[in-house]
Amino acid sequence: MTVGGSSPTPRLPAPLTAVGVSGPSMSPTLRHGDAVLVRRGGRPVRPGDVVVAVFRSRPDLLVVKRAVRRQDDGWWLRGDNELVTDDSRVYGVADVLGRVLFRYWPRPGRLTPKPI
Repeated sequence: MTVGGSSPTPRLPAPLTAVGVSGPSMSPTLRHGDAVLVRRGGRPVRPGDVVVAVFRSRPDLLVVKRAVRRQDDGWWLRGDNELVTDDSRVYGVADVLGRVLFRYWPRPGRLTPKPI
């Protein structure tokens, strides 16, 4: 699942950033068109957290995925939709930019970590 509006050097512009989601890779947790609030900083990322990240092999692509494990000073990420493989299985290790706190549109709700 990509984040709308990727740029040559993606980053989160503020400590709290609204992000639009596109693509099916995090379904059913997040769907195409969902809007989420992402926090840069705060508590460390833990396995099971939904995060916004950049794959080292695709630095132009900002993604929303679930953190699985620490690896090579980065994170191994997976989508919740097992049928879509645009995650670390294809692109390798990613650098996490922030944690997704909650979805605010269209179905408001907090995103809770999922056991991995």
